[in-house]
Amino acid sequence: MKYTHKKRAGAHHKPVRWRLALKILRRLIVLCVGAALLWTLLLRPIAPRTGPEPAALPDGWQISTPTDQGFHASTLQKSIVALLDAPLNVHSVLVERHGSLIAEYYQGGRDRSVYGLISTRSSFNPTQLHDVRSIGKSVTSLLYGIALEQGKVPAVTASVLDAFPQLGDIATPDKQRIRVEDLLNMANGLHWNEGSPGINDELRLFWKSDIQRYVLSHDLESAPNTRFNYNGGGTAILAELISSGAQQPLDSFAREFLFQPLGITDFAWVKDVHGRPMAFNGLRLRPRDLLKIGRLMLNNGQWHGKQVVPAAWIAASMTPRFATDVRNFRYAYQWWSGELTWQGRPVFWHGGMGNGGQRLYAVPELDLVVAITAGAYDEMPTAIAVNNVLQEIVASVER
Repeated sequence: MKYTHKKRAGAHHKPVRWRLALKILRRLIVLCVGAALLWTLLLRPIAPRTGPEPAALPDGWQISTPTDQGFHASTLQKSIVALLDAPLNVHSVLVERHGSLIAEYYQGGRDRSVYGLISTRSSFNPTQLHDVRSIGKSVTSLLYGIALEQGKVPAVTASVLDAFPQLGDIATPDKQRIRVEDLLNMANGLHWNEGSPGINDELRLFWKSDIQRYVLSHDLESAPNTRFNYNGGGTAILAELISSGAQQPLDSFAREFLFQPLGITDFAWVKDVHGRPMAFNGLRLRPRDLLKIGRLMLNNGQWHGKQVVPAAWIAASMTPRFATDVRNFRYAYQWWSGELTWQGRPVFWHGGMGNGGQRLYAVPELDLVVAITAGAYDEMPTAIAVNNVLQEIVASVER
């Protein structure tokens, strides 16, 4: 009996030891994961700030100095450094004038992808891709202009629903009046909630399989072509028209007809859950290549003498049409516009804007382009600051 009792006791303690070992192992895993997360979020070293001298890279940019291109150099540097020094999580500021890159700043900070839930510490440099978020909408407009010239997409005056006969069940007479141009101008009249906290209409685009039905099923709240209402769903439909008309994915079309002619060899276009590039917010570019898009606009669609985008499309994109709910900004063809002051008189800018502080500004009268990237998603102070800094940069132009 005594021997049997000891045997049973040993059998009883063996699984207890295993449970203890598993408990310790779980705690070690949690600690390791927590330490890795803490390192990524708070402790991982990031490269120091670089600038203002641009890097000499074989990417098509000529390098010059602020003074040679008509800037008061110290005033320009002061305005940019003040933006970078502020607690706004700005990652880069680049300036070019007359086709020459004259200032290029990078610094590390927090960032996250379009699918990311938390921001992590990252370094940035001239060869690293950065989310440009809704500037992808502006790029999609350029792609539509290219595809239109190739005869692969409907005219801007065409009814959108005519391109999707399978949607006859929702093609009311009022919705039949929505033209392609109304999608370009964000004036389609559909009720749409974008940019608000939570699961808004734009976020649902990430997983909707039938994009055009989802977007066009929204109720009309105003007549098409009467007022501005920010709507990334319209951009997604434009992308569908391009990819179906060209018989290739949007990113493939962009690579062949826009990016390769600009010498842009490294880019990414984040895809939705169905594998489609998200035209409304998923584009990633190097800031130097983003700057090329602005130069393309100022050169009437040309890059190094080659017509990449039709000049008429560029002109339409730089003709403000609709007032918006942002300052005095106006909108047309997926491009924003606004007014500045230079030497006591008004000058105008045109550009792309993305959540988090992504900006591309082109000022035709001064032949000036500015690109900014940041990681301050849904943070209004940074949005205000990157909008304000353009006026300071413009003020530093002496001639």
